[in-house]
Amino acid sequence: MIRRHFHDLPVEARQAIVGKVGSVHAARTADGGLNSGIAAFIDTDHGPVFVKGIPTDHPQAPAQRREAAINPHLPRACPRLYWHIEVAGWDLLGYEVLTGPHADYSPGSPDLPLVAAALAELQEITAPTDVPIKAAEQRWAAYAPPGTAALFSGDTLLHTDLAPHNVLVDDRAHIIDWAWPTRGAAWIDPAILILRLLEAGHTLVDANAFARRSPSWRIAPREATEAFAAANAAAWQEIAQADAAPWKDAMASRAVAFRTHLRTLPGNG
Repeated sequence: MIRRHFHDLPVEARQAIVGKVGSVHAARTADGGLNSGIAAFIDTDHGPVFVKGIPTDHPQAPAQRREAAINPHLPRACPRLYWHIEVAGWDLLGYEVLTGPHADYSPGSPDLPLVAAALAELQEITAPTDVPIKAAEQRWAAYAPPGTAALFSGDTLLHTDLAPHNVLVDDRAHIIDWAWPTRGAAWIDPAILILRLLEAGHTLVDANAFARRSPSWRIAPREATEAFAAANAAAWQEIAQADAAPWKDAMASRAVAFRTHLRTLPGNG
């Protein structure tokens, strides 16, 4: 997606933002992330605000509307949404600004206990019924071994994309970018985190041990976790086949390696 600067927004859109925040004194386009048409930090009469937006006719616009709808249900580990407006062909969100860097998932990182605490907080959240989000058994149905997708069902609100660029850290870890909220079994988010820990240099044994800090992963039925590991590996393999980016191929390889590793573990792993 083409990244635009704040001052490239239509005048009507910028005026609508001024109506929410007062005068805008400065604007800086955010580094990284290409899933928003605009991502900018603005200094306003009422303090800093992070603005992200997307054209209302873009295929990803429904995902941003879903992100706005889910925000009131999120734990404090997630940034607050101040406002959501649609104007001049743009869907715009105004968020609380978090100043910390992206999380460091590498072995021994001081961020890891904070990430574990944020995940524990999230694990206590029940998925809302008033927001149209996909169920895990539907989302991974095409990839799961025959007859196993129902094992992914549950009532927990899942993030499902716990990459380090979706976690900011100051004195705590904050989970951001809720483009793929899902309703399902609580242990799915720890399972997804395992691949990101492998990406950061953890061994299969250590990544699984970190996930076991979550009670949901420790007590998850073996049949269910093996089925999800197989489904996640199949999904990443499809992603890698569709786009030959090296990092996607590497993620597919990690997913396959973890699927194999999980099968070798006794009991619930």
